[in-house]
Amino acid sequence: MNIVSYLVKRFLRFDKEQPFIFLSALLAFSGIALGVMVLIIAMALMNGFDNEFKKKLTVMNYPLTIQPKFYGTVNTALVDQLRVTFPDLSFSPYITTAVLSRSGDQMEGGYLFGVDFTQEAKVNSIVAIGLKKGIPQGFEVMVGETLKEQFTLREGEKLTYIFTQMEPGGLVLAPKIKRFSVISTFDSGLSAYDKGFSYTSLDALQRILGIEKNLYDGIHIHSANPETDIHRIAAVLPKSVAIRGWWEDNGNFFAALKMEKMSLFIVLMLIILIAAINIISSLLMTVMNRRSEIALLISLGASKQEIKKIFLILGIVIGILGIGTGVILGLLGIWVLGTFEIISLPVDVYPTSTLPLDLSIIDFFSIIIGAFIIVLLSAWYPAKKASDVDILTVLRNE
Repeated sequence: MNIVSYLVKRFLRFDKEQPFIFLSALLAFSGIALGVMVLIIAMALMNGFDNEFKKKLTVMNYPLTIQPKFYGTVNTALVDQLRVTFPDLSFSPYITTAVLSRSGDQMEGGYLFGVDFTQEAKVNSIVAIGLKKGIPQGFEVMVGETLKEQFTLREGEKLTYIFTQMEPGGLVLAPKIKRFSVISTFDSGLSAYDKGFSYTSLDALQRILGIEKNLYDGIHIHSANPETDIHRIAAVLPKSVAIRGWWEDNGNFFAALKMEKMSLFIVLMLIILIAAINIISSLLMTVMNRRSEIALLISLGASKQEIKKIFLILGIVIGILGIGTGVILGLLGIWVLGTFEIISLPVDVYPTSTLPLDLSIIDFFSIIIGAFIIVLLSAWYPAKKASDVDILTVLRNE
């Protein structure tokens, strides 16, 4: 073992006669370090954006939603029953309709929700913040900040809503039109929701659409663990209604994010694989340059396993040093990007203006283990070639 450690240290030194061997090992070390660093930062960014989108979509799409089936209804009795059965959860009945909002010559499509703002504030934190500016009553409305800025609305100004529901008008059917006073605004962080969602009182929308007081289009539910609670609630629901989780409405979106993350991981892992090729070339050049020394060691009693171990450890040392340096640089890069606002993102496109970074433990160890396996495989072939040196041929030629 002393011979193995001594020769590993010796082969790691700079050789003036063969500087390209040392340069090849240095390139392998640098490539692995950069590959690991880039992979750590990239995975942290992917996880950060994934979590930010989940937060935004969970708030505006609600963790859980109960809706009637084709032949069913949601009524006050069901809401009261659920509140008694699940006192740990918050329930907010709602009605909704597709509308066109118009201000002057500008129009924007979206949805108008009729809610009980006292209950809605318990299931939607964004709406709860908006209520501090004013609680809509009667034919008053809460709109998104993006829509307010697009229409240049002022508080108390009228906003016209054109409903898809028709009503008789002379000899033709005409859409219902109603003007609402803009009382307050909300800011979800996603412009699509700020443009498309508006909130008014249950009573106002029920009167416009002609819906009975005790009937609703659905129930929004706030839950800290929706994946678990969806089964609890589904077990007590009547067959006339169904419950959906927010992830079911956005399954394709998050499947695409997961596929993108996996593809990025594989592509960046190829950088480490390419860098590992330098380990192979460096060790093979070392083997070719040290053939006489290897043959002499074997003739003096060194076993082939010891020779193989020398070059295997040599490749692993280069790889581990590269992986360790890459981890340090990657974590340092995450700290710098998270501490200083080096890159600013457009708020109307992304859910946050700063780079979201979140490196999971699973991704961190996957990177390290994947890189180490590549290094180990890269060092194995040159180590085997070193142990297969024909001592008689080498010594005869030398």
